[in-house]
Amino acid sequence: MQRFMMKSKIHRAIVTDANLNYQGSITIDKNLMELADILPNEKVQVLNINNGARFDTYAIEGERGSGTICINGAAARLCQVGDIIIIISYAIMDDEEAKNYKPKVIFVDENNKPVNM
Repeated sequence: MQRFMMKSKIHRAIVTDANLNYQGSITIDKNLMELADILPNEKVQVLNINNGARFDTYAIEGERGSGTICINGAAARLCQVGDIIIIISYAIMDDEEAKNYKPKVIFVDENNKPVNM
């Protein structure tokens, strides 16, 4: 059996920009993408803690170390600058892999810089 499991998440990131006129996606600081093992164009789910919105999109790299979290395209209607979000990536795993897999959880501070928890 195959299972759809959480691979990683960036927890409580703060939206730094929203660009309605971009084609789509979420721009994420390249450093955070690497820490969370999220590749460019990988599908991610975004959960907005402020308003309860949830949506799927794909990740694109932002400038390394910038703290950028920018919601692009139509999804910009679902988030505002300053909103707190969770960005989740998933992977398909067989039962044995899923039982032993430990997802990467990246906590960030108010500037979207990684912190140890």
